[in-house]
Amino acid sequence: MLQAGIVGLPNVGKSTLFNALTKTRKADAQNYPFCTIDPNVGVVQVPDDRLEPLAKIAKTTKIIPAAIEIVDIAGLVAGASKGEGLGNKFLANIREVDAIVHVVRCFEDDDIIHQAGSVDPLRDIETIEAELILADIDSLEKQKEKLVKKARGGDKAAQAAVTLIDRLLPPLNEGKAANILSYEDDELDTLKQLHLLSAKPMLFACNVAENELSNPEDNPNVQIVKKAAEARNETEICVISGRLEEELIDFSNEEAVDYLQDLGVSDSGVNNLIRSTYHLLGLASFLTAGEMEVRAWTFKQGMKAPQCAGVIHTDFEHGFIKAEVVSYEDLLAAGSTVAAKEAGRYRLEGKEYLVQDGDVILFRFNN
Repeated sequence: MLQAGIVGLPNVGKSTLFNALTKTRKADAQNYPFCTIDPNVGVVQVPDDRLEPLAKIAKTTKIIPAAIEIVDIAGLVAGASKGEGLGNKFLANIREVDAIVHVVRCFEDDDIIHQAGSVDPLRDIETIEAELILADIDSLEKQKEKLVKKARGGDKAAQAAVTLIDRLLPPLNEGKAANILSYEDDELDTLKQLHLLSAKPMLFACNVAENELSNPEDNPNVQIVKKAAEARNETEICVISGRLEEELIDFSNEEAVDYLQDLGVSDSGVNNLIRSTYHLLGLASFLTAGEMEVRAWTFKQGMKAPQCAGVIHTDFEHGFIKAEVVSYEDLLAAGSTVAAKEAGRYRLEGKEYLVQDGDVILFRFNN
């Protein structure tokens, strides 16, 4: 299961947000720096409005949504790449995740200490970014020393790595993160092998006060984060009130909806953030529907039908024959499987079919 790591400076609301995302109180969220030391890990269900209507069509009550893992990582401070604070521990933990949710404090509260003494989202973003870049420069320089010898010996993989490192170091030294640079297709596999922190996909989670959630555009700090995101290849942002969402942990779904509506908010910020994180990880969902259950299955965007069959069971991939496919929208419009088939909305797809988000699929395979 792919992981997204929650990062940020101390006391920006990371652990509070983790608790809200996982609907637990697993993470300590006290008002002092480094209250999180060892990373907390939780499994988060991906909200999907398609599952309940699909369950009605399939006449089942069992629904299984997709899921991802969220990791709450200790707060980072300036100098982390040189071991300041919990720097080395932080960097080791973030190296293990597949994407980064960077929580940026966008609320004012004199009772909650900011490690830098004031609320300044751009400074906070640049602090985190700088430490990831500095760690990457150090890592690349060390890797290059080892790879040069192999490259001279004719190792083509090492030669490709050295060439890419030589291309990466100048922009990194200029303060440009690896995830905003462009790459040729043949460089992407090499890039993965370098394990760069600043190459990981990232989104900004703007943590605002509860009373600002209905009109986040009025918050000047949110506008600052938006501009910063646009300057970084239009990095996605989400607005959330971690404090509010943590309070909703103890509410029923109906109570939470009513409470949010009273605040002028149509949907949970947590739901939006989970969906955005799912997309950030390059994931999508195909669906299966039967009398036993309706289920969302996670697949990497760009996967073909046999690979997606293998997500359910390896035997399905090895014995793949065809995929019987209908889009969720077409099935919902028809109202039943029989009606969708009569309308010609079902189709048989072969081994080269690229599965799409929302495809409802029945795989045919040989045992």
